[in-house]
Amino acid sequence: MTIDNHAACYAAFQSKDSRFDGHFFVGVTSTGIYCRPVCRARLPRPENCTFFKTAAEAERAGFRPCLLCRPELAPGCAPMVPATRLRTCSAVPQTGTVCAPVDASHRLAVLAAKQLEEHCGSIESLEELAASLGCTARHLRRVFREEYRVSPVEYLQTCRLLLAKSLLTDTGLSVLEAAMASGFGSLRRFNALFQARYHLSPTSLRRQTGGAVKQEGQGISLFLGYRPPYGWDRLLAFLALRAIPGVEAVRENAYYRTVRLVKRDGAEVCGWIKAENMPGQNALRVTVSASLLAVLPQTLARVKELFDLSCDPNRICETLQTMDALKPGLCAPGVRVPGCFDPFEMAVRTILGQQITVKGATTLAGRIARELGTPIRTEVNGLTHLFPTAQDICGLEEPVSARLGPLGMIAARSNTISALAGKLSDGSIRLAAGADPERTAAQLMEIPGIGAWTAHYMVMRALGWTDAFLETDYGIKKALAPRKGKEILALAESWRPWRSYAMMNLWNSL
Repeated sequence: MTIDNHAACYAAFQSKDSRFDGHFFVGVTSTGIYCRPVCRARLPRPENCTFFKTAAEAERAGFRPCLLCRPELAPGCAPMVPATRLRTCSAVPQTGTVCAPVDASHRLAVLAAKQLEEHCGSIESLEELAASLGCTARHLRRVFREEYRVSPVEYLQTCRLLLAKSLLTDTGLSVLEAAMASGFGSLRRFNALFQARYHLSPTSLRRQTGGAVKQEGQGISLFLGYRPPYGWDRLLAFLALRAIPGVEAVRENAYYRTVRLVKRDGAEVCGWIKAENMPGQNALRVTVSASLLAVLPQTLARVKELFDLSCDPNRICETLQTMDALKPGLCAPGVRVPGCFDPFEMAVRTILGQQITVKGATTLAGRIARELGTPIRTEVNGLTHLFPTAQDICGLEEPVSARLGPLGMIAARSNTISALAGKLSDGSIRLAAGADPERTAAQLMEIPGIGAWTAHYMVMRALGWTDAFLETDYGIKKALAPRKGKEILALAESWRPWRSYAMMNLWNSL
């Protein structure tokens, strides 16, 4: 279905099918309001509906967001398949597979949109964004408009306005605090743009949506939407098993962790978050400590990555349903691939897990947090430390092995962590969304002590790689026994480009 197919879009809107949530928005000309395709308001006539790819496009056309379905809660775009090359997918494994390059313009536009959303509070110019993506501002404007039908600046303005709208609706923050947290440097500018786009003032919006929400403790709570089904229990169990003592905690069906992020000026901002599932709303309720308001867009973007909120489960299931031929129910609708909040922390935890149990690696990671991390005071029981950064490791006055050895770590593994920290600190390796996964994995494998399994697992979680596959993993081999290596790889060809999700299904089946 394309956005220009009016009949198909209207049929999807009429069905209120959550599969289409976030894929398009509906502008209703008779009311001047735009909605999500799942909106439960009275269905407008087909001739009164205009369909848009993004909320920004709808707002540029003069529509204002619906107060009932709240477009700001729509889940994001489905994960981009960020591989340098994609093999053509076929139910039958091919030899000499033809490889097609990912459309570079599409990839650039998607990465730019992610950057605009994550850094809407700190991006100051399009030239700065273009430089970070390795292109000119003129080229970025062109490819972005082709992909999203709006300019990057218009997209950025909508990101800021919708975040402010969410803060005004769901929290007790003042209008000024909501404006600043959303990336507006001027209250006057915020009020003027809000009034122009939404035809009401921020205070009027708050009155219409029920007034300010009372804050709980020292945090504020927001909602981040997802497309159901959502395998929350299995994802949370995965994170619970690997939670680093003092840094993370899982209890009462909620995830907690400490947070350290860096503002544009280089200053560190520290605090904590809590995430819990609200299945009746198809959303996570994310509580953020007030200290993190200065980096709120970054914090929310990392939560989305950690919990794989942009996933399109039905699209993935269409490809992976063939797994049920191996074992009934093997393809679990709603499976998610856990991302990470702090790539270096996750990478260290992965290195620690080489050839020891998950529990043993978790214990070692907790010792590192206590010995080399930064103590932090929170109102959450059990959250006591910030995990050390790559720069912290590089700044040690003595060899890393001398500090980690007494904690129970062998010298070789200490040296691997030290080398990784150096590569991340000097920028020679980018372990972040947007980096090329195959190239990054190859760079990681150049570090002594990091093999193919470790590198691809890191890339899967840190870069959101949808097509990682660890054919040498013990659990994968056990789930697909008695098949051997080449047979397993041949079987997995039909699961491209969602082999990361196939792995989660296999691990969950054990």
